[in-house]
Amino acid sequence: MTRLRDRKWRSDRGQVALEYIGFLPVLLLIALCGIQLGWSAYVVQQAETAARTAARAEAREPGAGVAAGRQSIRSNLAARAVIDVDPSPDTVVVTVTLPINSIVPGVAPHTVRRTAVMPNDDPKGP
Repeated sequence: MTRLRDRKWRSDRGQVALEYIGFLPVLLLIALCGIQLGWSAYVVQQAETAARTAARAEAREPGAGVAAGRQSIRSNLAARAVIDVDPSPDTVVVTVTLPINSIVPGVAPHTVRRTAVMPNDDPKGP
């Protein structure tokens, strides 16, 4: 009787490892999605920072907005940032576009666009 119970007990060995290996891709996909969500939020925050900084600098000193916007964000994002400055007599509108690369398989990269508006402090106008 003990031999039968021992054999039955041994036949279940490794079952947990096989179940874990089968579930591992799902866990990895969930982890990648979490990392992607965090990275996307970070890039959106960087785009907002660059837009506000560029608008503020452009309102104070015309022509300084693009450089200030690039300096205010992470260098690898600044190299790929598209900063558009649109001054008018009353306001300065700055739009920053940044790409969001995807690390999740099957998900296409996206872009984020943020706009900031500041009153034009330049007494000479545009």
